[in-house]
Amino acid sequence: MTDYSTQTATPGYAAQPVSQKSFVATWLLAMLLGTLGIDRFYLGKVGTGILKLITLGGFGIWALIDLIIVLAGATRDKQGLPLAGYAENKMVALIVTVALYVVGAVSGTVNLLTQLSALPTLN
Repeated sequence: MTDYSTQTATPGYAAQPVSQKSFVATWLLAMLLGTLGIDRFYLGKVGTGILKLITLGGFGIWALIDLIIVLAGATRDKQGLPLAGYAENKMVALIVTVALYVVGAVSGTVNLLTQLSALPTLN
């Protein structure tokens, strides 16, 4: 029998069981180590974790999709329970993720333009 020690209660509804796995931990693992499948291992999904590791996150595509699913709150643990702390942390996680991707895109663009300007001109 599974121990559901963390439960959420919505007024007018019965308490719903919530996973002991953290949304924040899953989000960070998906963002930083998603291509290695570490987020899947953390959630107890060893089979798909190994597959994700072997394919390097589906060549990055699977890792990006998993990150989007985590941010959308649709990720579940091995028992199918929603992750703990999603409601409290979803906005911060979304803002940080978007900010990091924007900074990465701007940095990459600046680097590309710098490299292009350093090329010799054709006369």
